[in-house]
Amino acid sequence: MTIQFITTNAGKFAEVSEKLAAASVKLVHLDRGYPEIQTDRLEKVLKYAATGLDDEVKGDYLIDDSGLFIEALGGFPGVYSAYVQRRLGNAGILKLMAGETYRAATFQTVFLLRRGDEHEVFHGDCPGSITESERGRNGFGYDPIFQPQGETRTFGEMSLQEKNAISHRARAVDVLLTHLSATKEL
Repeated sequence: MTIQFITTNAGKFAEVSEKLAAASVKLVHLDRGYPEIQTDRLEKVLKYAATGLDDEVKGDYLIDDSGLFIEALGGFPGVYSAYVQRRLGNAGILKLMAGETYRAATFQTVFLLRRGDEHEVFHGDCPGSITESERGRNGFGYDPIFQPQGETRTFGEMSLQEKNAISHRARAVDVLLTHLSATKEL
């Protein structure tokens, strides 16, 4: 099975393609953006994007939206995570969290898969916390400041394989693979 993964983020493509390849699903990287509306839910962003992509992209495709939801900041940056990463970076988030003792956060991923004329949505979450400082150089985005629950290292300190065993995106891939297996697509 071959699916186009539409993303401008090479890190996302690496994570998802590595995990799906193990299940004999081949991803082709379609390096392009798509319109994103400003809304309160990741799923709404993807459903809006699909309305335009359906007319522009031939064949099956997968799109992803992810966000870091920090409880002490009322869920911020949430659906605005990519924008906030570009504007504030990890240093800005750490500054907002300075002096905060409650550091719980959740990374969330939502996939939208188009097969034929159908759209299917898959979710993955990874609870954890925001560290006091950046740690590690692996991954991308918020990885150096996010420590998954039950771990002593940040995503930035983990290899791709280690992160792919527990991350929000990996969990969404697992749900996607379970669905594809149940529908006999694998």
